[in-house]
Amino acid sequence: MKTLNPQRAAPTPSAQALASAVPASAAAAARTTIALLQAHSLTSAVHAEIERLILAGELAPGAKLTEALLAERLGVSRGPIREAFRILEEAGLVRQEKNRGVFVRSIPMDEAVEIYDLRAMIEESAGRQLAERITPEQAKALRTMVEQMERLVRDGHDTSASDQYHLLNLGFHEALVDFVGNRKLSTLYRRLVKELSLLRRVNLAGGRQIPVSVSEHRAILKAITAGDAEAAGRALRAHVLESKVRTLKNAGALAPAPDEPATAAAPAAAPKKARHA
Repeated sequence: MKTLNPQRAAPTPSAQALASAVPASAAAAARTTIALLQAHSLTSAVHAEIERLILAGELAPGAKLTEALLAERLGVSRGPIREAFRILEEAGLVRQEKNRGVFVRSIPMDEAVEIYDLRAMIEESAGRQLAERITPEQAKALRTMVEQMERLVRDGHDTSASDQYHLLNLGFHEALVDFVGNRKLSTLYRRLVKELSLLRRVNLAGGRQIPVSVSEHRAILKAITAGDAEAAGRALRAHVLESKVRTLKNAGALAPAPDEPATAAAPAAAPKKARHA
C-alpha cells in the first residue's frame, strides 16, 4: 500500500522568488565585483594606449603627463588614468615627482648600458637554448619575419619602412625569447626592451642601418635553424652589444663604457659600420 505524506508538498519557487531571496549583501557584492572587473578592463585599455603613445614617441621623454588632458583625450575619468600611471611607473616608463606631477622617463646613459648588457646575456642564452630545440613552426615564424625585413630593404628606406622594420625587429627578438618557454624571462625581457625603445628608435632613424641589420638577423636565424648553439649565442650577443656601442656614439660618447672589453662585439663591428639590434 502506498504511504501518503501527511504534509503538503511545498510548491517549487519561481525564478523571481529565488532572486528576491538572495541576501542584499550578496547582491551588493556581485555588483561590486562587476564594477571592479569593468574598471580593471578600462584601466588596462588606458594603460595600453598611454604606453603605446610613449613607445611610439608621441609622448617624448621628459614630457609631463596631465591627468585631465589624457582623460579628455581618451574619453575616460581620471581614476583609470591615475591607475595607469602607477602601472607605467612600475614598468619604468614614467616617473612621479612629488608636487610636480608625472613625466615620461628619460633613461640615463649609464642605466641604458646596464640594460644592454643584461639584454645581451638574455638573448645569448635564448639563442643557445633555441638552437637546441627549435620546432619547425617556430623556425617558420622567424623566417617569415626575416623575409619581411628583407622585402622592406628591397622596397626602400622611407620613414614608413623604418617604422615597419622597427616593429618587425622587436617581434623577431621577442619571439626568440618567448620560444624558450620561460614566462618570467619573457616578462623581464619585454620590460627591458620597453625602457630602451626610444633610444633604439633613434639608433634606427634614417634607415641607414637597416640593410646591415637584416643580414645579421639572417645570420642569427641560420645559426639557430642549423642547431649551432655556439654560433647562435655568439651572434645574438654581438648583435646587442654593437647596438650598445652605437647608442653611446649617438649620445656623444667617444668610446664604450670602461667596463666593456674592446672585443665584446664581433670583429666585423668596426667603428665605421653601425649596427642595429
